[in-house]
Amino acid sequence: MNILIKPIITEKATADSELHNRFSFVVHKKANKVEIRKAVEEAYQVHVEAVRTMIMPSKRKVRFTKGGVIEGGTGSYKKAVIDIRKGETIDLYSNI
Repeated sequence: MNILIKPIITEKATADSELHNRFSFVVHKKANKVEIRKAVEEAYQVHVEAVRTMIMPSKRKVRFTKGGVIEGGTGSYKKAVIDIRKGETIDLYSNI
């Protein structure tokens, strides 16, 4: 099971990482905090201070177009916010 799916790179997450040394990731839905901590420490060679998780619910989307009503939705996912030790950082842009 791959624990870390992808980092979350939004304005809010980027500001949080610069100001408070907190990084956000989309993680596997069945992963717990201990597994997430080990995966981050192994992948990025940092010391994790705290892990907070939340399950983001799915949302229904409806678009009204010329061809009619299109219905769909976004899937639910689990998000983890990771605090790392002061002085350390995670370079999310090194693989681009």
